[in-house]
Amino acid sequence: MARPLDGLVLAPVADQAPGQVGTGTRFAYHERDGVVWADYAGGDVVRGHLVGTREGDRLDFRYVQLRRDGTTASGHCVSLVVELPDGRLRLEESWTWESQPGAGTSVVEEPRETGRVEQVTEHVR
Repeated sequence: MARPLDGLVLAPVADQAPGQVGTGTRFAYHERDGVVWADYAGGDVVRGHLVGTREGDRLDFRYVQLRRDGTTASGHCVSLVVELPDGRLRLEESWTWESQPGAGTSVVEEPRETGRVEQVTEHVR
């Protein structure tokens, strides 16, 4: 099993469609006893939250976000936690919107220059 997510800041490796997370979005992850949660913001997302569970290297969570245009969106995501050769963590995600049509895949990972959770948390307040 890959190391815990607690205290990690992860970022998408590519932009998604407008109104979704993108390379400017940062996720501040927490994990305890099989429970995972994160706050996120940046790009077209003003504030987002996710909560779910971890079994081994599989995450299963729901997310909700407020976009810059004032709309909200929610969905479901299943992710595989992968440890990269350089020791950073990556999440390979398969997601489905529940509040609107659409589904896809994405990748978030620890940036090479890691940030601090407190900086991301402060940004989403």
